[in-house]
Amino acid sequence: MLKRQRQIRMQVQQLMDAGLMAIAYWIAHSIRHVAVGIWPGGLAEIQPFSEYIWLWMIVIPFGPMILEAQGFYAHSLTTLNRRRCWQALRGCALASIGLILVIFILRITYVARSVVILFGGFSLVLLVGRVWLTGRWGATQLGRDQSRRRFILVGAEGDADRLLEDVKRDPSDDVEILAHLDLNQAPVERLVELLHEHSANGVILSAKHTFFGRIEKVIQTCELEGVEAWLMADFFQTSISRTSMDDFCGRPALVFQSAPDASWQGVAKHAIDFLGAAALLLVAGPLFMIPAALAIRLTSPGPILFRQQRSGLNGRPFTMLKFRTMVTDAEQRRHELAACNEMEGPVFKVSDDPRVTPLGRFLRKYSVDELPQLWNVLRGEMSLVGPRPLPVDETRQFNDLAHRRRLSVKPGLTCLWQVSGRNEVRDFKDWVRLDLEYIDNWSLWLDLKILLRTVPAVILGTGAK
Repeated sequence: MLKRQRQIRMQVQQLMDAGLMAIAYWIAHSIRHVAVGIWPGGLAEIQPFSEYIWLWMIVIPFGPMILEAQGFYAHSLTTLNRRRCWQALRGCALASIGLILVIFILRITYVARSVVILFGGFSLVLLVGRVWLTGRWGATQLGRDQSRRRFILVGAEGDADRLLEDVKRDPSDDVEILAHLDLNQAPVERLVELLHEHSANGVILSAKHTFFGRIEKVIQTCELEGVEAWLMADFFQTSISRTSMDDFCGRPALVFQSAPDASWQGVAKHAIDFLGAAALLLVAGPLFMIPAALAIRLTSPGPILFRQQRSGLNGRPFTMLKFRTMVTDAEQRRHELAACNEMEGPVFKVSDDPRVTPLGRFLRKYSVDELPQLWNVLRGEMSLVGPRPLPVDETRQFNDLAHRRRLSVKPGLTCLWQVSGRNEVRDFKDWVRLDLEYIDNWSLWLDLKILLRTVPAVILGTGAK
């Protein structure tokens, strides 16, 4: 199914389900109203439905959100199987539990628990019934005609064959290819005849091996005929890049991206970084940072902070801050320990580094030395979660250009490598693999899980070198 069409249909389903869950709540109250009215002496317990209406403000928006989280809308509009019924059951149960928690937290005594339980049951019945009815409608000829989009496929023979196979494998069965036109064998005028013969909704251009001049003529023909033209953006073979459409100075542009796209999740991540860093600085400053700074000053000569040029977003250098945990001439003595390097690749790591001061070992064990990087987060140079920033000279030693993709996002205070047993990682390729796994699967939920796993690692002092 076309992505835009799929999104619209999902939104329509969510609106319908929000209304059905609201109706289920009204039915639940009405049944209890009747039952209490029949029961002797129960009339005094009856509350008018107007007392319950405010709960609709919870049911209507959050009901579909809970169902979506369970994967209820990941199916075709007409699909009704055991898995979807189970997802509906879990969604309705969670919605009922959520209402019970709200009632408990707000200490609302007039809302009967039986209403909430009946609400969950009737919601399940109405949701399953809605899917069953839409399935029956979709099985009719009228339903198929209304839901299917009919296209004419234009492109070279090899390109068309691959696309036809993809259409056949699509479980939604909402796209129908009426005819195929090979521009290398037939003129563009033939497309006009096919559009008139089949009354197609649009034209799909799979034109990897077709000259752009002919593609332009096809698009112009579609303009005159008033049908949509879909140009498949698979001219070039890519392994991991995602393709999207954007606007550049008023011109349409295809964008190939292998890093997280700009989104509201990204905006939320920036806000969490700023607010989280500010809050942590206010808490950690007097509790840990000031005592650590005084201890460094009193126990060893040299500056309190260690400053080093690290590679930031897309490799742009920035000055990263840390509490100094080594002797002042540590950088000059690094070549003496080159033979002791425990990491394979451009990264330098040594256990029991003799350059580390006794206080520095304590600060490193509990990651107190990393706290000044909260200032880098506030400045926008780093994030709370992201690949750890490497020194600029180590980045320049990358012998595999694919490793530079770890620079496609902001570096972070903690990352997947940090909480995945970093002491066990001896090969830089494994380090990069974990970073790329984070980039390819990034979400706010993944960031939250990494942060939650970082807390016990810091408290227990596990995994630090």
